[in-house]
Amino acid sequence: MPLYRDPRSDMLVTQFSMKYAEAAGLVKFDFLGLKTLTVIERALRLLARRGKAPDWDRLPYDDKPTYAMLSRGEAVGVFQLESSGMRDVLRRLKPDTIEDIIAIVALYRPGPMDNIPKFINCKHGLEKPDYLHPWLEPVLRETYGVIVYQEQVMQIAQILAGYSLGEADLLRRAMGKKIKAEMDAQRERFVQGALAKGVDAAKAEYIFDLVAKFAGYGFNKSHAAAYAIVAYQTAWLKANHPVEFLAASMSLDLSNTDKLNVFRQECARLGIGLRQPDINRSEVEFSVEDDGGKGAIRYALAAVKNVGAAAMAGLVHQRETGGRFASLADFAGRLDPQLVNKRQLENLARAGAFDALDANRHRVFAGIEMVLRHAGAAAQDRGSNQASLFGAALAPAAELHLPDLPDWPAMERLRQEYDAIGFYLSAHPLDAYGRSLAQLGVRRYAELARVAGGGRATSLRIAGTVLGRQERTSARGNRFAFVQASDPSGMFEVTVFSDVLAQARQLLEPGKGLIFTVEAKVENEQLRLTVQGVQAIEDVAEQAAAGVRIFLREAAPLGGIRGVLERTPKGRGLVELVLALDDRREEVEMQLPGAFAITPAVRAALKGVPGVVDLHDL
Repeated sequence: MPLYRDPRSDMLVTQFSMKYAEAAGLVKFDFLGLKTLTVIERALRLLARRGKAPDWDRLPYDDKPTYAMLSRGEAVGVFQLESSGMRDVLRRLKPDTIEDIIAIVALYRPGPMDNIPKFINCKHGLEKPDYLHPWLEPVLRETYGVIVYQEQVMQIAQILAGYSLGEADLLRRAMGKKIKAEMDAQRERFVQGALAKGVDAAKAEYIFDLVAKFAGYGFNKSHAAAYAIVAYQTAWLKANHPVEFLAASMSLDLSNTDKLNVFRQECARLGIGLRQPDINRSEVEFSVEDDGGKGAIRYALAAVKNVGAAAMAGLVHQRETGGRFASLADFAGRLDPQLVNKRQLENLARAGAFDALDANRHRVFAGIEMVLRHAGAAAQDRGSNQASLFGAALAPAAELHLPDLPDWPAMERLRQEYDAIGFYLSAHPLDAYGRSLAQLGVRRYAELARVAGGGRATSLRIAGTVLGRQERTSARGNRFAFVQASDPSGMFEVTVFSDVLAQARQLLEPGKGLIFTVEAKVENEQLRLTVQGVQAIEDVAEQAAAGVRIFLREAAPLGGIRGVLERTPKGRGLVELVLALDDRREEVEMQLPGAFAITPAVRAALKGVPGVVDLHDL
């Protein structure tokens, strides 16, 4: 066989393609690289750090929490089982054995999918299995009479028509290729073999046709079993050790913002804390921290946009060898400015990674050039010539003068965090509207698939912060748009057709908070949202806000509260003051005259007045 040697590699390559290499007598092997195996390895490593490593070689395949989780369709992150369609199948199937998972891995493909309803009905006793012939029950019992695997095709030929193993494999190949001459020859062989064993000719013809139909897309059980075992292992980890499993899964998708956001939502659903990046606590990848309970996940430094894993590895190494950073001045004094740039540090500041050293993100962001100059001066003082992120010798931390600026307002702080991370991590802009949206009957995105799952279009309201907009022109020349938005439960996309787009285009800008009236419908397992109307969230929420109750311990904040309300437009929201007296043993409550437009910005300004203890919605 002619070979080729790539000058950039030691590996020989055949000049024949796979098909001709086999014809020349070579055996072809497929070696698959699965990142899921790395997820498992990292999850086990995280468990070992916490003294919880399981005996992986003796993993039980009858774990009830694992099957209960899969039966609820909670398979986000589970190998082979996490698509929305597969999760729906799991909810209907309610698997309780590894054989169920093997079968569903084989069936969930075009063609075999048609047999899933029968498989499920037979499993739950709603339909009686058809084994085609009494001799075939031992072969088809496991799959409730449904021919799922290529191995079953071969066994049927052996049992019913007296095929040898070699002949049965030739039959399997012929049925897969569907070459008419080969199929005609195999039909003759099958029927004659069945007749010789006393099977009726018509019955043999019927079974051959049925087997041929299934064999065309039959799956190799050994392959399905190998995949199902890995699927079960990831499901077991998620059911029994979700914190370590999700941390490992997120580390394998460091640069995939959409996937990280899916895992963030899964953490929220499971009640797992996902803590913001921290220069003194975060590792390069996602890590697990004890919180006195199930544990929490610490956000990875390398998952912040545009910072680079190599630079972050150097930072973590310096922290581990030289101790935690005591201040921003200490950080700057140990930093090698040659291998970290302004943009990297700015994104860390926007993401909140320096909050433990200085909680004013705006001041830190604006002072990054000062940090770099300080780092440069410290590096010169050390005479550093090293090719590492930080110099080895630690100079005494000199004073660092950052700009004297107020922190970003809450909404701007979240917008900066979104730009640095790719989604809202510490909070969501819509959180401030929570009570108002509930009063207005606005749905969360995560609820929509369930609400609209009946097959008919459903009209409802959903709120979202606009992330982006793409306009298109239809075949008829009309403009329409796809708008990406998010709410606290996830990211979604809505379609805006020409009539609504013409009226609402000025509202559909990134960063805007909107309430969409949509027609929701599930088609081909995909949720489709078509916009019927758009409103600015401030306008709608202002009408729904009943007002606020402000808690005080002294009269000093009254001037600040008055200043905020004097700048606030009139509306329908009331303001009540609650003043604690005599060491909080008594309270005085009073309602201020007038009514105001209590927007989230006004609410945040009132809560930010020095001396205000707390603020509640009425």
